[in-house]
Amino acid sequence: MGLFKEFKEFAVKGNMMDMAIGIIIGASFNKVIDVLVKKVLMPPLSLMTDGLKFQDKRFVLRDRLMDPSGELISDEVAIGYGALFEAFMDFLIIGFTVFLVVKFMNTLKNKAHDVKDKTIKTPKDIELLSQLTALMEEQNELLKKQK
Repeated sequence: MGLFKEFKEFAVKGNMMDMAIGIIIGASFNKVIDVLVKKVLMPPLSLMTDGLKFQDKRFVLRDRLMDPSGELISDEVAIGYGALFEAFMDFLIIGFTVFLVVKFMNTLKNKAHDVKDKTIKTPKDIELLSQLTALMEEQNELLKKQK
C-alpha cells in the first residue's frame, strides 16, 4: 500500500508528467534531426563529393559467398562507417541544440534570481533569501559597531 501511495504522490506532483512530456518532445525532436541530417544536410554534402552517399560507405571484411547454383552461403561482413558518420552528425546537431536551449534557460534563470532586476519576477524563495541575507548583513554591521 505504501508503494502505491508514493507512486500517487510522485504522479500528482507533476514529476511524471514533466518526464513524459520531455520524452515525447525528445522523441519528436530526434525525428526532426534525423530528417534534417538525412534529407537536408547529407544531399548537398553528397553533391559536393561527386554523388557519394555516406550511408552506403563501408569497409567490407568478407564478401558475400554464393555457391555455383546461386544460393547464398554466407552474408557480407562489413563495417558501416558511413552510417556512423550520419549518426555522429545527428549527435552533434542534437548536442549543440540542447546546449543552446540550456544556455537560454540558464540566462532566464539567472535573470529571475537577480532580485535587483525588476524586469523579471523573482521567485518568492529567492526573494526571501535575499531579504534574509540583507538583514543578516545589517545585523552584522550593527554588532561590529557595538564592539
